[in-house]
Parts: sequence; C-alpha cells; structure tokens
Amino acid sequence: MRKVALITGSSRGIGRACAEALAKEGWAVCVNCIERADLAEALCEKLRREGADAVWVQADVADAEAVKAMVAKTEKELGKVTLLVNNAGIAKQQLFQDIDRATWDRVFAVNLGGCYNTIQAVLPSMLHEHAGCIINMSSIWGRHGASCEVTYSATKHAIIGLTRSLAAELAPSGIRVNAVAPGVIDTDMVQVLGQETLDYLSQEIPLGRLGTPEEVSRAVCYLAEASYVTGQVLHVDGGFPII
Repeated sequence: MRKVALITGSSRGIGRACAEALAKEGWAVCVNCIERADLAEALCEKLRREGADAVWVQADVADAEAVKAMVAKTEKELGKVTLLVNNAGIAKQQLFQDIDRATWDRVFAVNLGGCYNTIQAVLPSMLHEHAGCIINMSSIWGRHGASCEVTYSATKHAIIGLTRSLAAELAPSGIRVNAVAPGVIDTDMVQVLGQETLDYLSQEIPLGRLGTPEEVSRAVCYLAEASYVTGQVLHVDGGFPII
C-alpha cells in the first residue's frame, strides 16, 4: 500500500519539518494550513522539485466538514491516508482568571477537536485496510502543566489520554497510535515568549539549548515506521523534565 501522510498545521514550524522529513523517506504528503496558503503552496512546490508527491489544502481542523473535504482531496490525488500526524495547534499565554470562554473553546476546538475530526475522517479506510499509523502532537506541558498556559496544557494532557486510550482500542485492528511531546522548540509559537524568557529556559534545559523542528520530525519519522510501538509518548525535550 502506498505511503501517504497527512500532516496538519504543516506550512511552517514542526509540521513543515515533518512534511519535509517524511517526503525524504518516500512518503507522499498532504500539507495543511489554516492561514499561510503561500507557505503551504511553496512547500509543496519544493517537495515536488525534490521528487516527492505533495498536495496542499487550506482547512481549519476545528471544522469537521473542512477536514472531510481535505481527506477526500488527499485520497483523490495521493491515495488513502496511511499516516496521520496531528500537529496543528494554537496557544495563548494568560492568567487563568483572564481566559474568556471564546478563547477556551477555540483552543480546545483546534488542539483536541482537530484530533477528533481528523481521526474520524481517516479511520474508516485504516479500519478497512487493517493498518495505519496516527501520531498526535502533545507537549512537555501535557505532562507537567505550565503556569499561564492552563488551556494549552489541558488540551495537551487530553491528547496523551486520547493517544493511550485509542492505541488500546485500535491495536486489534492493526492501527498504531502514538504521541510526540516536544519541549521548548525554536518555532514562531515559542518566539512570542521573548528573548529573555527563552534565554532563561535554555539555561534550565539540561542540554543547554532550545530544540529544533527537525529534531522533532525525526521522532515522528521513527514512530511512523516503528511497527511494534503503540500507545507511547516520545519526549523530545532536551531532558527538561529531568530537573
């Protein structure tokens, strides 16, 4: 069966690195974006020049109908999705008492609801084929929690629960479900913290630096092919939780 990967939130950052790495490993990839269509299109053109099959789709993962249409386009142009990487996510740093309901609902709709929508959309064909791989992007804050990031942390905790529960449910059907939990990775999402905070975090990380999107992508590539690994959370964090 052809190797086809759908990576949500993949026009930049960790998602982009995953798309590039998987393409190099022989996967046909669907690049997804919500806003930066220009980046998604440019990435697909780059991947095609390098010999990979790639399409891009602009879709909000919180919109179930948009997700269904994205999966349908992927299947039409590339084939059935055999690898789903749920990378799309948003965050907002604020005190809990300042979180309004709209922000709370939106973060859950994207980070957790997006996983629900995409898995629901690709699962029928995976069940039919008795094969498939799902990788959900959690976070170190999904393991430890983070001050001023209650909403984000709550969704990432939930993703770990989703991953482990779904892995147990789908294992008899030959479908593997794992998660990657990045630490402080040098992306646009992290840059909003400011240089002073990033310098402080670098000092707290045992390896002494921020991680790169490419280092996370290597973990995704491993899990994509690790045929006897399911229900696991692979931490890519420079040892940050050790201390």
